[in-house]
Amino acid sequence: MALTEFSIIERYFAQPAAMRDPDVVLGIGDDAALLHVPEGMELAVATDTLVEGVHFSPHTKPGDIGYKALAVNLSDMAAMGAEPRWATLALTLPQADESWLADFSAGFFALASEYRIQLIGGDTTRGPLSITVQILGLVPAGTALRRSGAHAGDLIYVTGTLGDAGLGLRVLQQPLELSAQHAAHVMQRLNRPQPRVTEGIALRGIASAAIDVSDGLGADLGHILQASGAGARINLSTLPLSAAVADYVNHSGDWCMPLCAGDDYELCFTVPAQKCSALLDAMKSSPTGCTHIGVIEAAPGLRCISASGELITPRAGGYQHFSSDE
Repeated sequence: MALTEFSIIERYFAQPAAMRDPDVVLGIGDDAALLHVPEGMELAVATDTLVEGVHFSPHTKPGDIGYKALAVNLSDMAAMGAEPRWATLALTLPQADESWLADFSAGFFALASEYRIQLIGGDTTRGPLSITVQILGLVPAGTALRRSGAHAGDLIYVTGTLGDAGLGLRVLQQPLELSAQHAAHVMQRLNRPQPRVTEGIALRGIASAAIDVSDGLGADLGHILQASGAGARINLSTLPLSAAVADYVNHSGDWCMPLCAGDDYELCFTVPAQKCSALLDAMKSSPTGCTHIGVIEAAPGLRCISASGELITPRAGGYQHFSSDE
C-alpha cells in the first residue's frame, strides 16, 4: 500500500509522549502549532534548507542527511545564545521510499532527542529532494548574541577546529591521500557536525558578537565586521586545526581550507578584554573549548597574517558546497 502524507508523518515523524514539551499547546495534527512562550523570554527563529546536489551529495546516507538538517539549525540557535526547543520539517521527496524515510528520521531524531527538541509540524510533498527545517528557541529577553556588537580591541575566538568538513568534502570530490583515521574524522565532521549549543548559551553576557561558521571563517567573521562597522586581524598560526587539517596545510600550503571551507558549524565570537577571565570560566565544561585567534580593529577589512608575516586575503563570498564553480 502506497504511503500517504499522513501515514509518513504517523509512521516516521510522530514522537513518543515522553518527548512532548509542556509549552507546546498544540503540536502536529492541526493547521498550525500553538506555543506558549514563557514570560521574560524572547523567541528565536531560524530556517535552513538542504538541497541534494547543492548541500549534500546524492550518495550521502539518509541518516546523515536527517542529522545534519537539524544540526545546521541548532548551530544558528547556538550563535544566538538561544536554547532550542521546537522544530518544523518540510520534506520534498522524489518518492516515498520507506527505507530512506526510516534512516532519515532515525538520524533526525537522534539529534532531536539529545537536545529534547519537539517536532511540532511541517509538510511533505513530491519533487526533487530537499529538506527545510525551521528551529524555534528561547533566550532571556535582552541577552541574545548578535553579529553587531564587536568593538576595536575585542578579542576574536573560535570553538573547536576549522577546515575539517571542507577537507571531508575534498575527499569526496577528488583523490586525496589521507590516513584512514584522518579520513574517518573529516567525514564525520562533514556529515554529522556537532552544534555548539552549550557554548552559545554560556556566552550570554560575555561575547560582544557571535556567528556560526557555516560558510567559512573568512566570510562569517566578515559578517560580524560588516554588522559591527569594524575590521580585524587574525593570525593563521593560532587557528585551531585538527591533525588531519594541519597535515593537509603543512603539505599543500593551502590556508583556504581552514579560512574558507564551510560546514564546520563552530562558533566565531568576540569578547572584550576585561571579560576574558569570565570566558575561560564559562568554557571549562566545553569538550572543545575555544581558541584566541585575533583582535578586532577600527580599520575596515579582514587581515590574515601568516607565521612569516605575509598578508593573506581570504576568498570572497564564502563556501558554495557542491556548486559547479568549485
